[in-house]
Amino acid sequence: MSNSEHNGKHFVIQKGKAVCDNGTSFPNFKVTSHQKHYWNDADGKDDYLAVTEDDMQFNPVAVPFGNCSVKNGQPCSFTPAGKWQKPYEKVKVMDKSCLTEISELQCTIGGKITVMKHGQTAELSKQNLKNADPFIMSQINPFVDITEILDDAEQDEEPFDFE
Repeated sequence: MSNSEHNGKHFVIQKGKAVCDNGTSFPNFKVTSHQKHYWNDADGKDDYLAVTEDDMQFNPVAVPFGNCSVKNGQPCSFTPAGKWQKPYEKVKVMDKSCLTEISELQCTIGGKITVMKHGQTAELSKQNLKNADPFIMSQINPFVDITEILDDAEQDEEPFDFE
């Protein structure tokens, strides 16, 4: 397996947030390059659309990053300077590389846009519980008995849900 700076990084989805080093607001990504691939969502909800190197709009579209320090606190007039840099070239959606947490986009005004939050969330499954070491778990959280939770989960016929 080749070593890549993208190893261990998450793919960015539409409900993720971006940040400009000269802005004051943190907009969501806006996917306009496709309506085809969703990360970790079988239902195809728009929030989970994969963000690609061609997706250079944000939500809200008008003044996405709030006020701009390069413009002395005036409203942001974001204008991308080309495509996203550092996309993950090995994963493509409709021939466009996907973004990860390390991707960057330059603004012609002078700001650098990066990924603040990728937008994905982790979910705990029964298999995660089965793989957990009860001793280590008791050290992390001594008030929770992981074996009791696992016993309850195995008796439950329904899919395990922590909500």
